[in-house]
Amino acid sequence: MSDYYKVSLDEAEMPTQWYNLIPDLPTPPPPPLHPGTHEPIGGPDLAPLFAMALIEQEVSTESYIDIPGGILDVYRLWRPSPLYRARRLERALGTPAKIFYKYEGVSPTGSHKPNTSVAQAYYNHQEGITKLTTETGAGQWGSSLAFATAQYGIECEVWQVAASYRSKPYRKTMMEIWGASVHPSPSDVTEFGRQLLAKDPGHPGSLGIAISEAVSMAVDDPNTRYSLGSVLNHVLLHQTIIGEEALLQLDKVGETPDVVIACTGGGSNFGGLSFPFVREKLAGRMDPVIRGVEPASCPSLTKGQYRYDFGDTAGMTPLVKMHTLGHQFIPDAIHAGGLRYHGMSPIVSHLYEEGIMEAEAITQVECFGAAVQFARAEGIVAAPEPAHAVAATVREALACKESGDEKTILLGLSGHGHLDLASYDDYLLGGLVDHEFSDADLSAAMAHVPII
Repeated sequence: MSDYYKVSLDEAEMPTQWYNLIPDLPTPPPPPLHPGTHEPIGGPDLAPLFAMALIEQEVSTESYIDIPGGILDVYRLWRPSPLYRARRLERALGTPAKIFYKYEGVSPTGSHKPNTSVAQAYYNHQEGITKLTTETGAGQWGSSLAFATAQYGIECEVWQVAASYRSKPYRKTMMEIWGASVHPSPSDVTEFGRQLLAKDPGHPGSLGIAISEAVSMAVDDPNTRYSLGSVLNHVLLHQTIIGEEALLQLDKVGETPDVVIACTGGGSNFGGLSFPFVREKLAGRMDPVIRGVEPASCPSLTKGQYRYDFGDTAGMTPLVKMHTLGHQFIPDAIHAGGLRYHGMSPIVSHLYEEGIMEAEAITQVECFGAAVQFARAEGIVAAPEPAHAVAATVREALACKESGDEKTILLGLSGHGHLDLASYDDYLLGGLVDHEFSDADLSAAMAHVPII
């Protein structure tokens, strides 16, 4: 197997269960709280937002959950996804490290997001729901939900962060091809959106604002539910098929990772790749460093505070304990690298607090530079989000070059950047600039976070 470049699984080898990390944690994450009473919430509190099957998964204490056949049938359009050995990048860097990358850009929408959008659309369809609302930033999640709802004949309405809506028009086109309706957020469709536009007609928007708009439309219609692409337990659960496949693929070539690296925005890609490896680490079967990589301009793990906060700007969602920059955080308009959400998944935040994983923040110019280097070596133009993980991988590989360590590095490449070329163009023309989130920014952003 010394000359391999790609490690594939047969369709019959595709995992048929998702992995739930929570039962294996030394201590459980703190529970979500009701936004009004600040008491722990139960299923009835979440029923206006989510299908009951998803609520059950959100609070499940089962380690493994079977993937229904109706979901596996759609997964087979692109799964199992490939694992590559990045030999050309290794040579370009002159590193003794072995670099593998699990590539999720082979999905219909070009990212890992359909792993959960298909599941969410399936369960809502099973319960007779006829419409899903959601938010999206760069458009990866919105296009993934639009694709998924098309598979089950459900309507889809998307609020896309206005800055991205304007700068990435072809994501809107993809969503509309799959039948979704798309609004820039803040929009004139909701009362909250109209209030914000009255104050600032050119408002750039944020994921928190888009969530507020999508949630408000869902709770007002009994036939509509809300769908989230990251952060929550059931979302990360659906993504664990990534890591389960990667374990099987690495085992085929007799490799065990010393370092597992993935980008972190809300946590779905990171959790999907890393949680099965966290399981192995906690069980003592391997001991990889688990590293999340985030933007220096939106550093929820490395600079955010670990406390209860809302998932949306208007304060309509349950309060969850997470690393947060404050629910009224607005990303800087010059930030092109994605990963713009103000909070981190409660499970990922808990892992960070427990010292089970580590995190680093990298500026966007370094990330795009590493992504260009990766593309010239491996041929794949990474999305701006996993470009952060690529940059961290390059750092690790160069450190191995200095030390002579022959580490095995596993990189999560969560999607391609074919619809993000405007950002690459800015980089190549020297127009991208770095912005780092300061202590003053943090103080201002946290001023409205509840004290609990």
